[in-house]
Amino acid sequence: MTVIKSMTGYGRAVETVNGREFSVELRSVNNRYLDCGIKMPRSLSFAEETVKQAVKASVSRGKVDVFISMRSENGVDAKVTLNKGMVEGYLAAMREMVSEFEVKDDISVSLLSRMNEVFTVEKPEVDEEQLLQDLMSVVDKALQGYDAMRTAEGAALEKDLRSRGATIEELVSKVEAGNAQTVIDYRTRLENKLREVLANTSIDESRILTEAAIFADKVAVDEETVRLRSHLQQMNDMLTSGGAIGRKLDFLLQEMNREANTIGSKCTDVRLARIVVDIKAELEKIREQTQNIE
Repeated sequence: MTVIKSMTGYGRAVETVNGREFSVELRSVNNRYLDCGIKMPRSLSFAEETVKQAVKASVSRGKVDVFISMRSENGVDAKVTLNKGMVEGYLAAMREMVSEFEVKDDISVSLLSRMNEVFTVEKPEVDEEQLLQDLMSVVDKALQGYDAMRTAEGAALEKDLRSRGATIEELVSKVEAGNAQTVIDYRTRLENKLREVLANTSIDESRILTEAAIFADKVAVDEETVRLRSHLQQMNDMLTSGGAIGRKLDFLLQEMNREANTIGSKCTDVRLARIVVDIKAELEKIREQTQNIE
């Protein structure tokens, strides 16, 4: 079963493979689209696209930062040797300068080391294919930890959304029951008012029925509550199907809010208005949580 995942997560792996220690760290925050940034040594720059594709295979949304470092087990990636012939040449020229021009003799190791070609740096040949394979084995482990954290947070988000959805269902039931009672109360008040005004004159029952029907039509929220319940069921279905549902949920919440606003505009009873405020509050909390869902 596909699960929902949070866009926020963290994963890290440090391993020594074939004499090199690799450290891979991933961290992410919410973002509308996938934005993957990678920081790694220049010696590994050839692997950047492969790492990026591995992230894309695991993540569909979020700003993901990947930090990679590498060091050799013996601490040396290159062999540095002294070019003795070059040093002898520089020394001879400098001593001649001291003797001929009578300048201060301040020849030192630090001075000579700054001269061109005093040192010869030999970098060992690197099997990039093997190096890439070694690196990706550590990247995969970091991604596993990163994905596990996002999955755990996703499960918590799913539980919270289902709970809030159930709360809204209960509030909607109260609105429906209260709305029906509002119509009954209106008819009673209308009948009492007519009796008071007309005194001994007989009351036209059809007129009461007509006025009550007009009022009931104005405050009826049946269509809105049915659609709201349908949207809530759709949300639960999305949570069950899993996957990258964040954008769909965001759109669905816009529809839920539209229905809640319409219900609120039709509720003339203060008690029902308060319940609608509670519905909107729950929807806002769902919206905030949805921003974290991939």
